[in-house]
Formats: sequence, structure tokens, C-alpha cells
Amino acid sequence: MNSHERTCQPRQRGPVRQYLPAGYPKLNTPTRREHAMAQLYFYYSAMNAGKSTTLLQSAHNYQERGMRALLYTPAIDNRSGSHAIHSRIGLTAEAIAFSEGYDFYDAVKQAQVAGPVHCLLIDESQFLTPLQVLQLTRVCDQLSVPVLCYGIRTDFQGEPFEGSKYLLAWADNIIEIKTICRSGKKATMNARLDEQGNRLTEGAQIDIGHHYEALSRKEFHLEVVSPVGRRQAP
Repeated sequence: MNSHERTCQPRQRGPVRQYLPAGYPKLNTPTRREHAMAQLYFYYSAMNAGKSTTLLQSAHNYQERGMRALLYTPAIDNRSGSHAIHSRIGLTAEAIAFSEGYDFYDAVKQAQVAGPVHCLLIDESQFLTPLQVLQLTRVCDQLSVPVLCYGIRTDFQGEPFEGSKYLLAWADNIIEIKTICRSGKKATMNARLDEQGNRLTEGAQIDIGHHYEALSRKEFHLEVVSPVGRRQAP
């Protein structure tokens, strides 16, 4: 083949790359290699940043493509009277309730008997136990199912939740969903408020039903609120 013939040959193109946000499914059916690369994602933010909205959008993307996504929400949060995921903009979806004794690995393995499971989407993942986070790593590594967790890192005193602590340690991908404080700075902390809007700095770590405000670390005043700061006080 001479140089002219080589020039006239049609150019061989590779597969078209699909640029989608991390954690979103590809438009085509996943290959065996892609399943083998299933990963654990932790999407974190301060309160009221749109975590549940983002989760429900991801669920819609999977379902629109005929793919099976399992949605989870903690059983402890039953304020709506049913176990569903609700967003602040009015979106909602039914979900499986999980408690401390729930085994994600066994549940997904059983679900795969009925057909492929393409993704797990877990709301309020800070309420996971360390053992459950370990189970989710096995769902990725041994069952080849990607897991997307959405939650907050710290409580109203700035203390880390157990589930979030292990997700930060073991997740393959850690993504921040950003929101802003009333000061205009990025909000990273969660202040607990009473019904009158007064700041609460004492109480149980898990207390469903209070109001919360997302604050910057400066506005949060860790040195006053955190048990670590109080232990160092003279």
C-alpha cells in the first residue's frame, strides 16, 4: 500500500466516550470489565445541600435506561410515615428501610437471583454501621455492583458519624455536594436548632425531628461547640 492509498483509507474510530458525572450509568449495557470495576462512592455535604435530590436524579437515570437500582433509607427516619426518600423540591421515591442489623451483602446477593442489580443508592448514609460499610465494599468487590452513598460527615457538635467515618476511609470516590452558609462562605458544618431557632449544643447525636442550619466552620464556632474544644478549655 503506497502513501496515497494509506491517506485515502477510512479512519478507524474507537468507541465514543460518554462524559457523565461520576456514579452515573453509561448509556450502553455495562461490559464484564465495567462490572468488575464497581466502586463505592460517598457524596457528602452539609445539611440542605440537595443530597436526596441528587440521589433521586441518579435513580431516574438508571431506571430510564431499564436498569435496576435499589434505593435505601434508614428505618430510624420515618417522619413521613413511610419509608421513602424525599427531597426538598418535592421529589420522592419508595425505598428499602435499613436498620443496624440489615446485611447489605446478603440482601443484594438474594436480589440478584431475580435479575441483575445495577446500582445501590443509599440516603442518609451517616447512619450506616461500620460493619454495613464493610458489607458495601464487598457488594462492589465481590458482587460487582456500584454503590452510591449520600450523607453528612458530622453532627451538630462537629463530631463524625460512624458511618461517614468509615465511608471516608474506605470509599473509592469521595465527592462534595456544596452549599453556602448565611455568611456567603461555603457551609461545611451542621447546627441543630430548637423550634424557636435557637442553637442547641447538647443532646444525643441522633435525634430525628430537629431543624438544622448549614454553617461555615467559622460561623459554627467549633472551639465552643465541639467536645474536643471544651476538653481543652481551662
